[in-house]
Amino acid sequence: MTDLSKLRTGLKGTAEIVVSDAHTAPRIGSGRVAVLATPVMINVMEAASLDAIESFLPSGYQSLGTHLDVKHYAATPVGMRLRAIAEVIGIDGRNVEFRVQAFDEKERVGDGTHVRVVVNVARFDERVQKKLDERPRIQQAWPQGLGIKT
Repeated sequence: MTDLSKLRTGLKGTAEIVVSDAHTAPRIGSGRVAVLATPVMINVMEAASLDAIESFLPSGYQSLGTHLDVKHYAATPVGMRLRAIAEVIGIDGRNVEFRVQAFDEKERVGDGTHVRVVVNVARFDERVQKKLDERPRIQQAWPQGLGIKT
């Protein structure tokens, strides 16, 4: 059993960026208005979540995002700073739940919840490699008509 005893509710992390053209919806393909793209806001929220717990994980372990439920309700223009804050609000076995919020220099622009699972990196990498190794067999078994190109 993995020792996650250092994880506890209340742990907090932060991450921030200054919004550049590279962070806008048109540049990443998620819209046409040149403001902060929602996927970038989510990325900063995930980075804040990492900041909250990664230093408390045992050697050889890391966390991976598994669920997001966020709202993005205000635009952030290029040149403005965006800061995300994540707080651990629940721990269930290897799953860690966070309350996440994002603020620009004027207001809160997004919030929600995020779940990450703690994994053994070596075992995770083995499963990923096995998936790659089995790829030809799996591709032949894909159902027809799903639009999946083989």
